[in-house]
Amino acid sequence: MRKMILAAVLSAFAFSAGAQNHASPIGKWRTLDDKTGKPMTITEIYAAQNGTLAARIVENLGMPATCTECSGQYKNKPFVGIVTLWNLKPTGQNTWGGGNGYKPSEDRNFKVKSVTLVDGGRKLEVKGCVAFICRTATWVRAD
Repeated sequence: MRKMILAAVLSAFAFSAGAQNHASPIGKWRTLDDKTGKPMTITEIYAAQNGTLAARIVENLGMPATCTECSGQYKNKPFVGIVTLWNLKPTGQNTWGGGNGYKPSEDRNFKVKSVTLVDGGRKLEVKGCVAFICRTATWVRAD
């Protein structure tokens, strides 16, 4: 009987821990090329020291080893380690925004309009804008 109770408590704890994980974008995400749909990187979203959310590439899934198209601090540096999103603040339920982004494959900075958890927290829609032109990329949870 004790084993059954212990198993039930542990199962409930594991389920709640998993559910909490999907209510936050913190974790690892597979980024997909918004034109081809092919996986590009594993990017980790984390809590930054200033209390906002940020993201950096932690694994390269088939892009060149270094960013020859990048300018500035990332020119000819490995893709792994590049910060791609920063200063994201909560803007609503399951939505963050108001930050900045960098797409190294296009050497383009953009304003982050929104980062929204969808599909029960299994996907993330990242909407970025340059001037009045906006695009949305879908990331898939990798952890």
